[in-house]
Amino acid sequence: MASLKFLGRIIVAWVAALCVMLVVWSGTGWNRGEFPWIFTLAWFVGLLVALARGVTHLYRVRVIAGRVDAETVSNRQRRRVEVPYPADEAFAIVDEVIRELPHVQDVSGARGGLQLRAVIRSQANEQPRRRARPQWQASLDRHTRISATITPTDGSSSVMFVCEPDSGAWTDWFNPDGGASLECVETLVRATTQRLSERRNRERADVRQTAMEKELTAAQLGLLQAQVEPHFLYNTLASAQELVRTDPARADRMLGYLIDYLRRSLPRTDGSLSTLGEELERSAAWLEIMRLRMGERLTVHTDVPTESLKVPMPSMMLQTLVENAIKHGLEPKPGGGGIWIRAGVDGSGLSLTVADDGMGFRSDGAGTGIGLKNLRERLRLMYGSAATFSIGNNFPHGVAATITLPVTGVVEHA
Repeated sequence: MASLKFLGRIIVAWVAALCVMLVVWSGTGWNRGEFPWIFTLAWFVGLLVALARGVTHLYRVRVIAGRVDAETVSNRQRRRVEVPYPADEAFAIVDEVIRELPHVQDVSGARGGLQLRAVIRSQANEQPRRRARPQWQASLDRHTRISATITPTDGSSSVMFVCEPDSGAWTDWFNPDGGASLECVETLVRATTQRLSERRNRERADVRQTAMEKELTAAQLGLLQAQVEPHFLYNTLASAQELVRTDPARADRMLGYLIDYLRRSLPRTDGSLSTLGEELERSAAWLEIMRLRMGERLTVHTDVPTESLKVPMPSMMLQTLVENAIKHGLEPKPGGGGIWIRAGVDGSGLSLTVADDGMGFRSDGAGTGIGLKNLRERLRLMYGSAATFSIGNNFPHGVAATITLPVTGVVEHA
């Protein structure tokens, strides 16, 4: 029924045009003779061409849309697509889709006005010059104008595509566009939908990748944190066992500090950060054990402001620096020495330094370096480039190691 109405509309339009021609002819001074047969022939040929184009139009409409109705047979097509992104991102997506259309030209857009316009050249005009079409036939071809308007909503956007011939609406009655506007608007809708689908797939893949990276990072952090020197525990228990026979009071204090140290060394199940105050208490318990073992050979100096005790930081990092200072700096030194723990908070973050006046950097290759390597890796995984670690000579003797952390805590690191 829609096909018959469409063809009937073309016939009515051409009959109306013939009537207008007759009225104009009779209203002029040229009505002494009959209506020229050449005009009648031209009208009849035009009607046949229009009907032929109408049949072609209906055929292409059925092929493209799978149906023929009042909406699909129209020369001027409108489609709305909902885009789940802000207007700026929707504008970029629509701009890419339009520019990828075949035979597109004169693409122009006003990002501030959220509008895009373009023209699709008639494919007939793309034929080689040696097969140029007659002028009268080429005049029947029309380009297709495209306009896209993005309307922002709450967190998303709505895109209205309009495809229409570049001639006046009155010509639609005489010259169907052969389904060009329908094909164009359907292509825009499909391409936009595909682009949105690809983007959502990438976002889901990024989310899965980020989740996997976070799980891997957590596993790596757990592994690095678990690499605690086991000899400390064995040596402390051996020392306590010996002191039980010679000095039970010192053995009791050593076991008490050991229990306090182990209790504070339990891993956090929620993966949250520790604080400088908690890490200082852990290291203080460890240093008390070492003072019981080393006696007067070890002195401890602490300079940590009260306001910095609640600053968040990863667990066991301060402990690593303290252990290195004792193990590589003071234990091998005859007569021992001192260790200094200093901290400060300013606009750049937390600065934490552990220094000793021990043996300094040794040329005999003592130590494997795994502790500092793990410390650097944990800083990289948790803070990216926002945290720094430096180690150097302490004047006049020993080594000084400094960690600088952002006060805001862990940053997202991809």
